[in-house]
Amino acid sequence: MAKRSAAVFVCGDCGSEHPKWQGQCADCGAWNTLTRFSPGVAAVRAASYADATADIRHIDEIDSEVGERLPSGYAELDRVLGGGFVQGSVILIGGDPGAGKSTLLLQVVARLSSSKTCLYVSGEESMQQIAARSTRLKLKPDKLHLASMTSVEQVAQVVERDRPAIVVIDSIQVMQTEFAESMAGTVTQVRESAARLTQLAKRTNTVILLVGHVTKEGNLAGPKVLEHIIDCMVMLDAPAGSRYRTLRSAKNRFGAVNELGVFAMTDTGLREVLNPSAIFLERSAEVGPGSVVSVIWEGTRPLLVEIQALVDDVQGGYPRRVAVGLDAQRLTMHLAIMHRHGGLSLSNDDVFVNVTGGVRVLETATDLASMLAVFSSLRNVTLPTELIVFGELGLTGEIRPVANGQERLREAVKHGFTQAIVPYANRPSKPIAGMQTHPVKTLQAAIEAVTEAT
Repeated sequence: MAKRSAAVFVCGDCGSEHPKWQGQCADCGAWNTLTRFSPGVAAVRAASYADATADIRHIDEIDSEVGERLPSGYAELDRVLGGGFVQGSVILIGGDPGAGKSTLLLQVVARLSSSKTCLYVSGEESMQQIAARSTRLKLKPDKLHLASMTSVEQVAQVVERDRPAIVVIDSIQVMQTEFAESMAGTVTQVRESAARLTQLAKRTNTVILLVGHVTKEGNLAGPKVLEHIIDCMVMLDAPAGSRYRTLRSAKNRFGAVNELGVFAMTDTGLREVLNPSAIFLERSAEVGPGSVVSVIWEGTRPLLVEIQALVDDVQGGYPRRVAVGLDAQRLTMHLAIMHRHGGLSLSNDDVFVNVTGGVRVLETATDLASMLAVFSSLRNVTLPTELIVFGELGLTGEIRPVANGQERLREAVKHGFTQAIVPYANRPSKPIAGMQTHPVKTLQAAIEAVTEAT
């Protein structure tokens, strides 16, 4: 037997290794997060499972086709995944407690179990609890296999024997493997368990869905290397006080990232929202000052969202800049641009900007819309309800173009918008029926155009 190597200590927050125990991690500064890990034991055990002959082939001898995808039965989930499940892939679904991760996965495997062999492995709930939830959601998973276990090796034995098409692991934080000497939920266990399950998926050509918890900061619990091991990572967000859930891909080896799927939480589970723009544009009958509609691009489709701004006198010593759904740093930068190139000083005003519907905007197309919303609130003028605005704002006051400008305008026409303030470089080469565009090159020109429109 090989000589057992010395133990190392792994930080539970950042995953860095240390030769000896110490109270504080030298890399991230966290206290009392180091746990003992013996890599020698895992190496010796792994050697007994390793194949002595490596499979080395020329790249031109390998079939590059991904293969036929397995539809999940939910168009919004398939959109986020890039068209459905890829055989042999490992997908990690994270989100806050109560967001609906387990509900969504139970609905998926319950629907697919009629035609495919599906296994739902729960380490947090008993099989009776899962059956009770299935009854409450009015599902009919007559052929769905359930298991309550926390051992990766036991899961591997079942998968090797039954060869299911889809396996759900709920959750990865409670799974344990004999290749790591630590408690469940630690960095070592999560990392090793995910690695073993990934190898199992590739070997058996099984789709494995992992449920992941998040920390209080909103980050995925466990080591950062977990995100590198798996093939696809999606996050299910649940805005406070909203019944809608947004599913966004952060990593996808088989499709586009930043795709957005929208679901609504009901008493019978999650239901798809096939027209998210209609949900995010639920405006009141009388639109007041500070409201502008913009078009954002999420993955492969445009979405219409409402940007609201409120400018008020300073309530205290210092003016506040609050952005919900937008980058707060960009808001501060844009207000400086408004002062320098738009001639509007907001040094004595509190500024609040919000994207309605709980959407988080990750692109720059809403820069111009947010500033025109601020202008509308400051001047107390109501912008036309049929007006759409998009464009990136530069530090010199220029309006920069954004991608897919033509598709954004066509999406706006579908929802009844007839006017648009767009970057000059995004002006249509041919007139769009039902849409009057106002191409602008600078922020000052955009302010003048919106003044004329009101």
